[in-house]
Amino acid sequence: MVKRQLPNPAEIFELMKFKTPELNLKKRRLDAALTIGDLREIAKRRTPAAAFDYTDGAAEAELSIARARQAFKDIEFHPDVLHPATSVDTSTTILGGPSALPFGIAPTGFTRLMQTEGEEAGAGAAGEAGIPFTLSTLGTMSIEDVKAVNPHGRNWFQLYVMRDRDVSYELTRRAAASGFDTLFFTVDTPVAGARLRDTRNGFSIPPQLTLKTILDAIPRPWWWFDFLTTPKLEFASLSSTGGTVGELLDAAMDPTISYEDLDVIRDMWPGKIVVKGVQTVADAAKLVDLGVDGIVLSNHGGRQLDRAPIPFHLLPHVRRELGRDATIITDTGIMNGADIVASVALGADFTLIGRAYLYGLMAGGREGVDRTISILRTELTRTMKLLGVSSLAELEPRHVTQLARLTPVAQEADEVAAGFA
Repeated sequence: MVKRQLPNPAEIFELMKFKTPELNLKKRRLDAALTIGDLREIAKRRTPAAAFDYTDGAAEAELSIARARQAFKDIEFHPDVLHPATSVDTSTTILGGPSALPFGIAPTGFTRLMQTEGEEAGAGAAGEAGIPFTLSTLGTMSIEDVKAVNPHGRNWFQLYVMRDRDVSYELTRRAAASGFDTLFFTVDTPVAGARLRDTRNGFSIPPQLTLKTILDAIPRPWWWFDFLTTPKLEFASLSSTGGTVGELLDAAMDPTISYEDLDVIRDMWPGKIVVKGVQTVADAAKLVDLGVDGIVLSNHGGRQLDRAPIPFHLLPHVRRELGRDATIITDTGIMNGADIVASVALGADFTLIGRAYLYGLMAGGREGVDRTISILRTELTRTMKLLGVSSLAELEPRHVTQLARLTPVAQEADEVAAGFA
């Protein structure tokens, strides 16, 4: 029989201590976010549908982004048991400089539309975390202002080759003069992808007031207050900012971009140059043979060509073809620190986060971006410890298996050669 007694109040209060309530509402909601998915849900509640869908959406049926995220779910880790990793080193060297973590912030366009702190929040958070920040050609903060916000951190610039080449050349010169150390020459956007959520929402730059947008704004007055009481949006490269996103991109981008344009920019740029948007092994090999400093395996977050190759699936094939010395960065679909661990294990030197960063931004401005980085750092560190590795250099392909879900259908060689004649 269990012996029972009257409760002792002193013992009860020793065992049950009340938690001090957090009175800062922003901190409370961000602290409650344990995953990037949690930040996404907060962002969705706090951001008008058109702005949220611009970030969250992708091209056409959105198969590319769905497949990219599924690819990270379809992995199996193989930990080393009895191999203590009580502390881990997450630092790395990328493109000639240090990074405290194996990921940086990807370039994003129209960023202050998601939340008015925009690139200022991203660059400041990246600088404090010791990771690179990438400014988009279509960013809403100038090259010089990003440098002022992140004066001692690593700033990278993502370049679109515009129809008016002089615009691109001037941006290249300004980024170099401001001390940006790496340029991302982007090749996957000759024309705008069909982003159907934006079309259905009537999304335009600047936002247009309709009955739908007004009704959507009623439960989110803080977003409109911020938008209407902060400086006017300014774009790094567009002199005209009226129209839908697709119209703006099609007016600015040039489908005739070629290797000759890459040569011109290489001659102008004094730092490292990386080609972003590579989607085949053959193109990766050709670019490395031409002497670029690195490549980014990316399908633009699924926002351009739907049904494009999955960068994470492409990664080990490119690494085998290029060898150990080539610099390979990858993005698209990263929502967990474990995704980053798997990417490094299969051959990536570095990764980029886009939507994950923007979900944090929309959820809580600068503090939300800090929270994104903190969540990914925690997941990354925990995964490495569970795998029994103490540094990124110890991660190897043997630690990860990519489970098959989408497998190519074999075609007879003579059928292909004959072109189905």
